[in-house]
Amino acid sequence: MPAPDTAVLLVNLGTPEAPTPAAVRRYLAEFLSDPRVVALPALLWQPLLRAVILPLRGMRVAEKYASVWLPGGSPLAVHTRALADAVQLRLPQWRVACAMRYGTPPLREALEHLRAVGARRVLVLPLYPQYSTTTTASVADVAATVPGIDAVLVDDYHADARWVAAVAGSVREHRQTHGDVAHLLFSFHGLPQRLIDAGDPYQVQCEASARAIASALGLVDGAWSLAYQSRFGRERWLGPSTAEALDALAARGVRTVDVACPGFAVDCLETLEEVATMLATRFRERGGTLRYVPCLNATPAHADALAAIACRALGGTAA
Repeated sequence: MPAPDTAVLLVNLGTPEAPTPAAVRRYLAEFLSDPRVVALPALLWQPLLRAVILPLRGMRVAEKYASVWLPGGSPLAVHTRALADAVQLRLPQWRVACAMRYGTPPLREALEHLRAVGARRVLVLPLYPQYSTTTTASVADVAATVPGIDAVLVDDYHADARWVAAVAGSVREHRQTHGDVAHLLFSFHGLPQRLIDAGDPYQVQCEASARAIASALGLVDGAWSLAYQSRFGRERWLGPSTAEALDALAARGVRTVDVACPGFAVDCLETLEEVATMLATRFRERGGTLRYVPCLNATPAHADALAAIACRALGGTAA
């Protein structure tokens, strides 16, 4: 029987509404004002953010977004909507929607809308396979402040068997098309080292995800490695960086590298512009070929995995 009082809300990080400096500045202002992301006192951070960082980064980041923008919007927005639609087909008994922690549609407004149409229990499923205080915990912060909603949060799914199989299957399919004589590099989004030192489980979960996927692919040690991308600021971040890892592989004489990004549920600026374009160019200049493995996006295996996760959390079965 349908349960109209129950809903599933897929939550992604967010994206500008347009590939323009003004839209990028609005998005970055919200993102970088979250104390979960930047833990500096607001009195110190906000003047620097508004007067220096946003003016400098707005134009440059807008150009990057423009290089990957799709007719329906940013890749992250387009693929997240499509993924929500695919999960809805598998969960006809519940309403399925999507929201962004930063940008549009805002997480708080999405929860309030679900409440307005009768939902009282909402499974909040952040599209972050690995838990971090900078991402998942920030989603939980918002979900906990919306009255009249019993929010059930999925903390992570970094070792979920169906998700691991979906990622491994995407790599396997990629290699069936392009050949499998290549080193496999897993590239996860980076975090400042101080957060890991303070107990954030993100690094441990990234390593566990990579090992599980490599095992599902039957890869031996040395056939794969792990790195972290998208550094920001001057403090020490998790390493090695993806750029450093690729440089080291090139120096060893490795000429073909497959790069997969299993920390990203759908393709976005960080995968398409940073990895598939910028780092691919860097590796080519060092004599090699970087073959990017697309994110799971709205593939059937991905939607199946997320629907199964929702059913376990709420009780029920997928169509």
